[in-house]
Amino acid sequence: MNLERFIAALGPAEVVHRAPVDVTDLAYDSGAVRPGSLFFCVPGSRADGHELAPAAAGAGAAALVVERPVGVALPQLVVPSVRAAMAPAAALFFGDPTAELQVAGVTGTNGKTTTAFLLHAILEAAGRRAGLLTNIERRVGGEPRPTGLNTPEAIDLQRLFREMLDAGDSACVMEATSIAQAQGRLAGTRFAVLVFTNLTPDHLDFHGTMEAYYEAKRALFEQAAVAVVNVGDEYGRRLAAELPGAIPFGAEPDALDGATLRLRGAFNRLNATAAALAARALGVPGEAVRRGLESVRGVPGRFESIEEGQPFAVIVDYAHTPDALENVLRAARPLGRRLVVVFGAGGDRDRTKRPLMGAVVARGADRAILTSDNPRSEDPEAIAAEVEGGAPGSFEVELDRRAAIERALAGAGPGDVVVIAGRGAEPEQELAGRKLRFDDREVAREILRG
Repeated sequence: MNLERFIAALGPAEVVHRAPVDVTDLAYDSGAVRPGSLFFCVPGSRADGHELAPAAAGAGAAALVVERPVGVALPQLVVPSVRAAMAPAAALFFGDPTAELQVAGVTGTNGKTTTAFLLHAILEAAGRRAGLLTNIERRVGGEPRPTGLNTPEAIDLQRLFREMLDAGDSACVMEATSIAQAQGRLAGTRFAVLVFTNLTPDHLDFHGTMEAYYEAKRALFEQAAVAVVNVGDEYGRRLAAELPGAIPFGAEPDALDGATLRLRGAFNRLNATAAALAARALGVPGEAVRRGLESVRGVPGRFESIEEGQPFAVIVDYAHTPDALENVLRAARPLGRRLVVVFGAGGDRDRTKRPLMGAVVARGADRAILTSDNPRSEDPEAIAAEVEGGAPGSFEVELDRRAAIERALAGAGPGDVVVIAGRGAEPEQELAGRKLRFDDREVAREILRG
């Protein structure tokens, strides 16, 4: 594609070293540059892409998108925001794939992954092959792909959409995050339908306030043909009032045409209702909705039962916000005589929710073991201290996560329920700049077998 088409799409843009160039690929990672690539010099928290321009040129980049001219003898498009320029450039380069691909998005604080899996199952039951983009699984043309960000960077996202179409997918079900919206990753993506699950405190380290968090979610619906909104949530009621024609759910128990749900908890009934309504908005008949929902035996890392012949229940769940923890503990409570919870809080993320999580677990558990989640660059002891601030003296503290799980399982008796919360199906634990293999489900099975 000729560079002049990008100049027109990204204008008004100053052009430095203008010359006829044929662009054969897009890249924002200098390690992914191929001959003919248009390289986007994205300023980041760890590295400034402008400093990587010489490396990109050496790898064969044909031109650059920059916020300031750099000392490289390549054509350069100077734009106000390189990050914001990626989405329209990617949509152009990959042929505006969401004009053909039916994209069903799910946004909200909790329930995105479960709702996405349920909706994907419904579309498959209806004979509509669909791609899938979630934080635990990606599928293109029915084949699994490596996971990454919940919502990929704009270039990766539009490339995936094009690959889905080329592989025979007619639709895509995806998680659409507020951070991705704020960073412009979703610009240029058309949503045939967009589901709002709920909004509770999270990501305030990024958004700053709940109002800004809400506005980021609200802006996504400007790109949606149909909105399906949980009006049982206070922000959902506000959103529905601002979106004439929104399809509401959650105000009262929703009937699902007799579908038998193997997912536990009222919150999963809401997720199933959302998926069903989104599918109906896409023209899926009720019988396919029922078959799709009944085909789902569970979602990896979402209220997932670990069975190794032990006389007590073990449940692994991704719950990592106060609201999600409360819902999971409420669903687990009736399943046994005593509720044991292993939990922690992630590092380098919203700190305001830590004492709130501690308070929720202290109220809901009979025994609680506070451990490390993904500390990332933070001190695990400091994270634990902030969690304990919500309910001082309520927790056993064991910062080694494997040891904490061992302690919970060793002390569980017949009829107990052990909930291991926070990481779900994540395969790695981030600790002091390292990523270590650690899947809560695998660890629990190893301990139970031993």
